Amino acid sequence: MRPARTPVRHLTGLLLPALLAACAPPTTPTWASQTPAGPALHAQATGTWVSGTYSSAYGARFYRLWVPAGYAGTPRPLMVMLHGCLQDSYDFAAGTRMNTLADARGFLVLYPEQGTLYNSSDCWNWFSTANQYRGAGEPAVIAGMIGWVKSTYAVDSARVAIAGLSAGAAMANIMGCTYPDLIRGVASVAGVMYQGATTSAGGLNAMTYGSVYDPNGRGAACATEMGSRGRAMPTLVFQGSADPTVNPVNATQTLTQWAQANDLADGTDNGDPDDTPDATVSGTACRAYTRFDYRTAGGTTRLQRYSVTGLGHAWPGGSSAGTYTDPCAPDASTLILNFFGF
Repeated sequence: MRPARTPVRHLTGLLLPALLAACAPPTTPTWASQTPAGPALHAQATGTWVSGTYSSAYGARFYRLWVPAGYAGTPRPLMVMLHGCLQDSYDFAAGTRMNTLADARGFLVLYPEQGTLYNSSDCWNWFSTANQYRGAGEPAVIAGMIGWVKSTYAVDSARVAIAGLSAGAAMANIMGCTYPDLIRGVASVAGVMYQGATTSAGGLNAMTYGSVYDPNGRGAACATEMGSRGRAMPTLVFQGSADPTVNPVNATQTLTQWAQANDLADGTDNGDPDDTPDATVSGTACRAYTRFDYRTAGGTTRLQRYSVTGLGHAWPGGSSAGTYTDPCAPDASTLILNFFGF
């Protein structure tokens, strides 16, 4: 068991630079020093954990896969969950309650793990240009894991979505742009837009003040990265108004980036959809929130953004069994699954 951690919301401004400094790209590891392990089964009261190490020319990472109770070999949706800094699969699964929901709804859940060999704080290195393109770095490793799951289990390829928290959210945005042939939906919780930073110092600046880059330009860069594989990418963005770690402006930048990428999916820059909400819904789920809906000309809600009043740097509606969660907030896990049709 890992030692207890101090939540990010308790870190002072003086500690935040140190945290991001710990997220700087590490020295390139020697892959031969890692012996890839085969899948190991660990039974649970309901579903089953399958764990192992995925290795390829682009590196090696540990993974855990949750196989839901009742899985019988028929094609099921796959949710890919990317943890935040100072987290691992067990922690993230407990905090989001995604495995419990997987058992109830019958979908698979893949949890790639970063590991301290690659970042001393277990952060995904989203701010490094080496990890912002297809066919290289961390995106290639995560994509390889998805491919392994699809080759080993029955997966409904039309229902593969990715969600992440903080650094995991930033990497989820990258995955949507680099592997749209694998990913069919993205959920970003307290994240930074695609290519919102290109250095560790720029990453800290983006987290603190918002990215210095034009979100529309980054949306166009996302569409370019998609290339001939480009497609509409349903996207949800969650952000707390009281987040001391990731400035809430990052949520609007991420939304604009994805609106532009979706607009260009058909090859035409015609504002369909755009980043002006077509509907606004306010409510209270322990905390007050506002949901912004962004629709295509045909009336399809392609993007949603949730702004949660008083929420810090945390997974909304999560369980206190995991770190970086706020049980007093809209249930992000259920909202994500409903939006993607899981």
